[in-house]
Amino acid sequence: MLTESAGGKLMPMTTAPQPASLRERKKLRTRQALAETAVSLFTERGFDDTPLDALLEAVEVSRRTFFRNYRSKEDVTLTAVKQLWSTCLEVMEQSEQREVTGRTGHTGHLVDAFQNAILTTLERMDEDWFPRFAATLQLIDQSPSLHGHSLRHCAEIQAGITHRLGAPDTLEARLLIEFCVATWRCALDEWLPQCTPAELPRCVRRAFDAMRHSLNSAA
Repeated sequence: MLTESAGGKLMPMTTAPQPASLRERKKLRTRQALAETAVSLFTERGFDDTPLDALLEAVEVSRRTFFRNYRSKEDVTLTAVKQLWSTCLEVMEQSEQREVTGRTGHTGHLVDAFQNAILTTLERMDEDWFPRFAATLQLIDQSPSLHGHSLRHCAEIQAGITHRLGAPDTLEARLLIEFCVATWRCALDEWLPQCTPAELPRCVRRAFDAMRHSLNSAA
């Protein structure tokens, strides 16, 4: 969820104010500890080679507590990815471009709306998120089971993107969303060797410029 700061700026769940009650604060700390420890532990030992019990022992929580917070080992490992897309979907929902995109269905509007939503989302992520996100992407690349879980999540997200951008239910619009997601992945490929937070938005802009150029050349 996004929350509004004292200055009126919407902030992502990664920088949201602490919950009021002691129970809520404890639950948030447990979720954060599980997510952060999962990435560091699985990076060190390998996702497929490390049982869930090793994570529970490291964080000192029971299975019951874990499953109150996450559905599976894959779920907790993909926390940084899911934070990105949950924030991005909210950005798309709030964007003024949604009405324009839905009304016109124009290729340029759809691509602009997607790119702008990604860039706005990256602005809202705190600095600690970037290394966790990069490590998560590397884990996905190394683990077939985590990769499959990521693909299923991506399919769900693409349906949400289509709805929130108000894209028409046409073959062109569906293909364009696929192109946008593929362009985002290409931007990540360019970013991963260095993983500098400030460089990711630049990679996104370069990738989308290249995608527009390719589409215009094909036309």
